[in-house]
Amino acid sequence: MTEFEEKIEVKGARVHNLKNIDVSIPREKLVVITGLSGSGKSSLAFDTIYAEGQRRYIETFSAYARQFLGGLERPDVDKIDGLSPVIAIEQKTTSKSPRSTVGTITEIYDFMRLLFAKASDAYSYNTGNKMVSYSDEQIKALILKDFENKRINILAPVVRSRKGHYRELFEQIAKQGFVKVRTDGDIKDLVKGLKLDRYKTHDIEIVIDRLVVNKSVDNDKRLSESINTAMYHGNDVLMVIDQDTNKVRYFSRNLMCPSSGISYPNPEPNNFSFNSPKGACSHCNGIGELYQINEKKIVPDDSLSIKNGALAPHGPEKKSWIFKQLETIAQRYNFKLSDPFRDIPEEAKQVILYGGNEKFSVESKTLGVTRDYKIDFEGVANFIENQYKTADSTSLKRWAKAYMDKIKCPVCEGTRLKKESLYFKINNKNIAELANTDIAELAEWFNDLHHHLSNTQLKIAEEILKEIKSRLQFLLDVGLDYLTLNRSSKSLSGGEAQRIRLATQIGSQLVGVLYILDEPSIGLHQRDNQKLIDSLVSLRDIGNSVIVVEHDKDMIERADYVVDIGPKAGKHGGEIISIGNPEELKSHNTLTADYLNGKKEIEVPKNRRKGNGKFLELKGCTGNNLKNVSVKFPLGKMIGVTGVSGSGKSTLINETLYPILNAHYFNGVKKPMPYKSIKGLEHIDKVIDINQSPIGRTPRSNPATYTKTFDEIRSLFAKVPEAMIRGYKAGRFSFNVAGGRCETCKGGGVRVIEMNFLPDVYVECETCQGKRFNRETLEIRYKGKNISDVLNMTINEAVDFFEHIPKIYRKLKTIQDVGLGYITLGQQSTTLSGGEAQRIKLATELSKRDTGNTLYILDEPTTGLHFEDIRVLMLVLNKLVNKGNTVLIIEHNLDVIKTVDHIIDIGYEGGKGGGQVVAKGSPEEIIKDQKSYTAKFLKKELN
Repeated sequence: MTEFEEKIEVKGARVHNLKNIDVSIPREKLVVITGLSGSGKSSLAFDTIYAEGQRRYIETFSAYARQFLGGLERPDVDKIDGLSPVIAIEQKTTSKSPRSTVGTITEIYDFMRLLFAKASDAYSYNTGNKMVSYSDEQIKALILKDFENKRINILAPVVRSRKGHYRELFEQIAKQGFVKVRTDGDIKDLVKGLKLDRYKTHDIEIVIDRLVVNKSVDNDKRLSESINTAMYHGNDVLMVIDQDTNKVRYFSRNLMCPSSGISYPNPEPNNFSFNSPKGACSHCNGIGELYQINEKKIVPDDSLSIKNGALAPHGPEKKSWIFKQLETIAQRYNFKLSDPFRDIPEEAKQVILYGGNEKFSVESKTLGVTRDYKIDFEGVANFIENQYKTADSTSLKRWAKAYMDKIKCPVCEGTRLKKESLYFKINNKNIAELANTDIAELAEWFNDLHHHLSNTQLKIAEEILKEIKSRLQFLLDVGLDYLTLNRSSKSLSGGEAQRIRLATQIGSQLVGVLYILDEPSIGLHQRDNQKLIDSLVSLRDIGNSVIVVEHDKDMIERADYVVDIGPKAGKHGGEIISIGNPEELKSHNTLTADYLNGKKEIEVPKNRRKGNGKFLELKGCTGNNLKNVSVKFPLGKMIGVTGVSGSGKSTLINETLYPILNAHYFNGVKKPMPYKSIKGLEHIDKVIDINQSPIGRTPRSNPATYTKTFDEIRSLFAKVPEAMIRGYKAGRFSFNVAGGRCETCKGGGVRVIEMNFLPDVYVECETCQGKRFNRETLEIRYKGKNISDVLNMTINEAVDFFEHIPKIYRKLKTIQDVGLGYITLGQQSTTLSGGEAQRIKLATELSKRDTGNTLYILDEPTTGLHFEDIRVLMLVLNKLVNKGNTVLIIEHNLDVIKTVDHIIDIGYEGGKGGGQVVAKGSPEEIIKDQKSYTAKFLKKELN
């Protein structure tokens, strides 16, 4: 290979903030791109190299095909050489559909469906016997062997255990030339007008032939024809009856139970899919769970009367049609609406809850007349259930759910599949049992499987098993041994989802590909970091190039080559400040090098804060894998929640603690996972949650609109005397509504020119020159600046400009404090990096007035942040705690863990092996714990 081909050469990259850079990246190596958040790492890796790779791939399609794909924009780069096909594994969260599971994402479940369709044994759900299927020749041979010299009847079953008189059916059978039928075990002649009792269940078979079995040629031919006819009329099933003993035997071309005669269609992969009508349980549509009415929620207190609001959905008595109906029901069953609900007759309760439809008369003793009444009542429970099933509005559905419980589907018991599908087994296990086994056990089961298969099955299954085993092995390699294939993908953490995609990619064993990964170590405990790095090294070793955008120390040190972009972020970044192997990098004078070789570090505080002596105590948490966990959270401190991936941190904090607090302070609607009790709610007065969901990513969203600062700025502009004279309101200064915006570009500042067969071209709007507003709006100035000038200010400039307007200043100051002073107010959200978006969100929440008793919950706030960014972030969080607030952080990053006041370590392993508190206390106390994985790694940091 020539020198030129072994490198990816990028010349003149100018995407976003890149300053016309040239870089050459070696191929078939593990390359890390690092630098401050917002310095241009993703612009180089994703928006330049990946975008160009994608574009070149699409260029290979015909012009006809390309018009449907939509062209991809050519990145702003002079040229890129040595590019191979590119696959990007980004931090996109996986699908939120309840039908998407770990098994379907990794395709392991698809291969298992194929395996069960081709190599499983079917068993009868009635008798448990193994099902059999025969060809017509085999059936003939069996009849000749087992019934030799006996008198037999050959019958075709047409009706099985169904009600009806079947007169039309008998007429139809007679027209086809048959003379006898067998109904409910008796053989009858087909006479005109024959019919059965329509209210009883019947079995009906057509008598096809009656003969004595022998081996003569004539008999042989007759038997073949009868079998064929019987199969045609009996839907591939026939019955043979020995006339002397009356014993019945069934034969079928499909799978069939030889003793009871039930038959299954021949299995296809669809029969094992809970997303296909062929395989999904029809009761829950393959979801495995249902909502069911809970009467106790409808009548929470049965000592109340209906008049005083015993029926929770309807409340106390008011003048409405429902209460008139209830009045009528009360008359019919002799009770009053003022009686306690528990004293109402049982019959009446049933009508109130489940409806009734009847007419009755009441005699008035005083007037001597009879009045007729009619009850036509749907029933409270039925009404709620119908609203849940048919309402279009989410709020109505949510209202209905409040009176229902989520239960396992009683028909399929949560397996999501039809009964028949669960009776196909391999080595005594059905597909649902395998999908509920964790991956470590499942891999063992598959490795041992070849001892339990017949030679034919082995031959059929060989290739399928190879695929399944290799995919399972890759999931084990990236540290996901605790998941099950049935685990819903919406319950996965960000790091888990990305590592599953990584395992899927490694599983495809492609060679010569360029993989670009975006911080794969997020959500990974230090313990599993080695596994992840080894997976990437193995990707490199089979002949791929791997580029990783990463801030993790271990990853940088294990790389073959490091590209450091900086020196600062945003418009002060976008240059390559050092390049080479990790050892060379350490000798350079850059921020990254300073942190790697210990010149700079995030300081460990001299003293840990004592807190305010108050506690929030949560008892008996049992959600997901939590094993009856009870935790005390000391208030007025910075608390770190640590533990390996999948140990139950998010379940405890995001799924249990936060919904309880949110419901208590803000009437939140999310239901917490099961817990016994919580104490200490009076010690805090609000909760702020900062999770990992991305901020609005549309070109019209920007830091000013996201943090709501723009609302205040527009109100300010509307109060300028000139604006008041002209009668402009705040809406005049919005680029999203007609009035003040430029109508040519609809406030976008650019116009899209659609080109057929080529990507759309964006040009500056010629009417407003990219200013987004019309001339009249731009004439309004505050301190000499119009609204467009304000949007183009950096946060640092805006902080000085709005110094005297407290509402605006407070929000902007927080954005500046988290280290984003270099971005402009009007920068499109789509051009913010992951770390920047995360901090904009942080700033929005942190700028809310803290009360000194606020609890902040942060889920991995260091996502996308460089060591220096983390230092700045910790300063902001420490300020909040010093004012008396409590900050609770779920985190794996040791730089954060070593600076907190109190650690709660959850473990020991992930999945079933997790869900308990391993250690708690200050970092100095934690490191004495022998069993905690966190302690082992924290010890190195603190020493």
